[in-house]
Amino acid sequence: MSVLRIVALSLCLSATSWSWADDVSAIPVPETVKQLASLLEQPLLPPGRSLLQVQEFCEKRVCEIPAITSIEDWEMYVKDLRAKVLRDVVLRGEAAKWGAQPTEVEWLDTLETEHGYRIRKLRFQAVPGMFIPALLYEPTTISGKIPVFMNVNGHDSSGKVAAYKQARCINLAKRGLLVLNIEWVGMGQLRSPDFTHYRMNQLDLCGSSGIAPFYLSMKRGLDILLQHESADPTRVGVAGLSGGGWQTIFISGLDERVTLSNPVAGYSSYKTRARVFSDLGDSEQTPSDLAEVIDFTHLTAFRAPHFTLLSNNDRDRCCFAAGHALPPLLGAARPIYRMYDVPDNLWVHINHVPGSHNFEQDNREALYRFVGAKFFPGEEFHVREIPCEHELMTREQLDVPLPEGNKGFHSIALELAQDLPRVASGDAEEQRARLSRILRRQRQPVTGDTVTDLGTWQEATVTGHVWQVGKDWSVPGVDINPPNSTNVVLIVSDGGRRTAAKRIAELVSSGSRVIAIDPFYFGESRVPTHDFLFGLLIASTGNRPLGVQVDQLSAVAQHLIQKNPKERLAIEAFGRRTGLIATLTAATTTETFSSVSLNGSFESLHDILKEDIAVNEAPELFCFGLLEHFDLPQIESLAAPVTITGRVDSVRPNEPEVAK
Repeated sequence: MSVLRIVALSLCLSATSWSWADDVSAIPVPETVKQLASLLEQPLLPPGRSLLQVQEFCEKRVCEIPAITSIEDWEMYVKDLRAKVLRDVVLRGEAAKWGAQPTEVEWLDTLETEHGYRIRKLRFQAVPGMFIPALLYEPTTISGKIPVFMNVNGHDSSGKVAAYKQARCINLAKRGLLVLNIEWVGMGQLRSPDFTHYRMNQLDLCGSSGIAPFYLSMKRGLDILLQHESADPTRVGVAGLSGGGWQTIFISGLDERVTLSNPVAGYSSYKTRARVFSDLGDSEQTPSDLAEVIDFTHLTAFRAPHFTLLSNNDRDRCCFAAGHALPPLLGAARPIYRMYDVPDNLWVHINHVPGSHNFEQDNREALYRFVGAKFFPGEEFHVREIPCEHELMTREQLDVPLPEGNKGFHSIALELAQDLPRVASGDAEEQRARLSRILRRQRQPVTGDTVTDLGTWQEATVTGHVWQVGKDWSVPGVDINPPNSTNVVLIVSDGGRRTAAKRIAELVSSGSRVIAIDPFYFGESRVPTHDFLFGLLIASTGNRPLGVQVDQLSAVAQHLIQKNPKERLAIEAFGRRTGLIATLTAATTTETFSSVSLNGSFESLHDILKEDIAVNEAPELFCFGLLEHFDLPQIESLAAPVTITGRVDSVRPNEPEVAK
């Protein structure tokens, strides 16, 4: 009996409960499997390669502003691009219907004060079933038309009650402005799991824009302000810190009604973000396909000729520090302001005291100076902060009643998914083409293969490969080839190739050649820092992490077939995520594979929503529109004649640690 057959028998007789997803160093396993695992974990990629490649991939796909030299051409460009962003990014799917619905407001209690203003409580629906609480600070004495101002907040659990936000609202109201203090989803009164921003991508999976509730909340806030009988539509301002700074430029760049904008430490160019990890944005800052259409440089330049104050902090350890965030934004916007001959409408303020991530007194006073200069030119306007600490109110005082069952991202996604996927049209080839379009498949070939001799395991040669897929990706894998192998099996695992050592040993011992691959985001190809945020950035550039993974697995498989045209390959996947990748690869590359064996895979894409998985746990799962058109049974049917077995495992396999 050969050594390989003895190993196979010992594996079958072993009483150990070790599974493919376990760390082989933590549970007693046969020494031969430990030896194989050691070979499988040998590094093949140069240090930092995975990170560098995803940075370069994203950076070069960010849309840039073309050279435009006339106001007429610029305004046509802006008009067309704004419409494209709203149509193709913000208001897709069911969101288009949400956006067409009128803004309706419910006015509730009024808090009277002795300080020259009153606070009116209100709520409105950003999208059906999602109520947003807000407070309107209304001057007690109003004469004629007055400016209106919307104050938004960022990632602050206090939400609209944050002291620095209340102070801003009070100071502007005392200066004669109508001020709306709007709650941000996921913060303050809306701080609950259902509103967590990383769940907005569940809407994307269903084919409706997860960014839409953010945009529509702000858009309706402006509607409410401008519906006020005393509102001056020529003087409309927005300001906010951090995530509020992102909200400020997003609504100010897309909604022409905003005539004064003050984003504070809220955003930078996508090109900057690809290199500066502190600036990598969360789901709402990096929605699917936005960077393919516009960059934040565009949104800044779109502000011309309106009043814009860019405020950043010089020692900001959170994000968007002045030194790296401002230059690309000013480089894009200043030429456009000069073209309009209004360079003084674009101001910059760099905060030095305290210089950290803040919208405290110095940044607020910069806003008051700007408001005075632009909304009240030639008039006496008090620009120093009016002390108001004794006027700040508690959460209980400022809470706005909300209806029971107020819907967040997860509950809306569950509703959207009820009738999905839609009935498919067309024959199998047409459906495969549609599936490939949803995945944004590039079908790039292997253009190079770097080979490393890793030695032997039992009688099998062990070879490391780094396949170059197209110009963008290096895919590592280990080839374990016993003498006189009878077939080829590709292995992918959620935990990386090393975690499949036990199964690889079994296959090789039975005479199979095994090639264990780590596609993007898994094993050695995992991005070592801010991994899921780079997944979001890939999707924002118009690509899909899931499509990248399918392209890589397909490219390697077809490369192997080209070297041996008579051979068809089998795939075995261990884990839910790589199981989906393997299934999609077989469905869109049917001529390459003989079978797909799944271990612990999803039964349905609906499981993602039922289990309330968020994008920071598995970014590739939220491929825009995938569930709208396909579920796993339909995808598997497209793989025919490839056989797919073992979709559901009785025990959910262990998965790699979730990135924080």
